[in-house]
Amino acid sequence: MAGVLGATPVLAETLTISWWGYNGEKLDANIIQPFKEMCGCDVVFETGNNADRLNKLAIRGGSGVDVIFLTDSYSQLAIEQGLLQPVDRSKLPNVEKLYDLAQAPQGEYGPAYSIGRVGIVYDSEKVEPLTSWDDLWRDDLANSISLPGITTTAGPMVVLKAGDHAGVSAYDDEDAAFEAIEALKPNVVKNYNTGSEMVNLISTGEATVALAQDFTLASLQEAVPTMTWADLQDGDIATLNTVNIPKGAENVELAHQFINFLLSDEVQQKEAEQGVDAPVNTNVKLTPEQAALWTYGDEMISNLYRIDYAKLNANKQEWIDRWNEIFGM
Repeated sequence: MAGVLGATPVLAETLTISWWGYNGEKLDANIIQPFKEMCGCDVVFETGNNADRLNKLAIRGGSGVDVIFLTDSYSQLAIEQGLLQPVDRSKLPNVEKLYDLAQAPQGEYGPAYSIGRVGIVYDSEKVEPLTSWDDLWRDDLANSISLPGITTTAGPMVVLKAGDHAGVSAYDDEDAAFEAIEALKPNVVKNYNTGSEMVNLISTGEATVALAQDFTLASLQEAVPTMTWADLQDGDIATLNTVNIPKGAENVELAHQFINFLLSDEVQQKEAEQGVDAPVNTNVKLTPEQAALWTYGDEMISNLYRIDYAKLNANKQEWIDRWNEIFGM
């Protein structure tokens, strides 16, 4: 009895997750609470946009969190900075259920847990349909468009599309690309830095067109039912949301358990059905109405335009400076 009374109590492990915090209530119900029950652990969070959270991770030398959610452009930066560790796929059996694109998008590092698109959304009650990226420069869209800030996931894609509009590669002739952005400026009412900020601009009518990621579509249509995803003849841009383990993670085993749970049939199905994230698990089955929100199915995924993020990241700082000169940031 004395031995039992004198024993040191076993404290539950704590998993620290770095993520955006968008759709927090649904994420808590669909992922966090079920995982806590399964693991008998506690879960705490660090929230913010990609750039802020990656910067914090870099300042800490890759420590402080056990799991980090980043879009593929930012996870590429984290890899280049040596902030992530390879994952052990033998501990992630659910990876085998994913689309090929999602299983190992950056080699030995973490899988994608969601595939998305960047495209154009518009209020079909107030705006004529947009059928091409070039339509962003239309005269009838003066003071109507909200663009993502240059440090967001989608921001640099504006530069790439401006280059296309000018008939050049932005990598080879950034002067022409930024001349096209200067020409676009009269149509831009405001840049946004978070999905919720963009939804607010649309809901108040301050903007009627936006360049957006598809995970915001459900919230946009809740706010303004006539918001429509543009069917662009030149296609949407692929984005992968990745989940990784930083090199200084304290709970690596628990981190693997969490990632595997995130990729499970049950979680992926719930997240897709409730308008939170597009599924990468091929066992997820959606109705046409549910699928309309998402990048879903082999045909759509195979038609997405992929970006070379190593190349993009090499040019990004120069683009940030030039963007801020135009928009007065």
